Amino acid sequence: MSLPSPKKQAALRSRMDQLGIKESDLSESFILGSGKGGQKQNKSHNCVRLKHKPTGLIVTCQQGRERALNRFLARRRLCDLYESKLRPKAGASDVA
Repeated sequence: MSLPSPKKQAALRSRMDQLGIKESDLSESFILGSGKGGQKQNKSHNCVRLKHKPTGLIVTCQQGRERALNRFLARRRLCDLYESKLRPKAGASDVA
């Protein structure tokens, strides 16, 4: 996989702004990789762990070899998780 295009990066920043997710609210750490990918994967801290401090949501991503790609994908997963967990589903009604 290659690094995301500037257009995709801008779209992700826009989505994070719409959801109210700020970079300052994220705690990011890099973990030693594992699994397929050989020596590069197993000796690099390319696995990204993101924690959204206000909600406590945690996402881990090790989809690619590059740290920059994993950082992008982790933020995208966090947005998906945030929407699915914290936003009410469309058409759902409260039944007592």
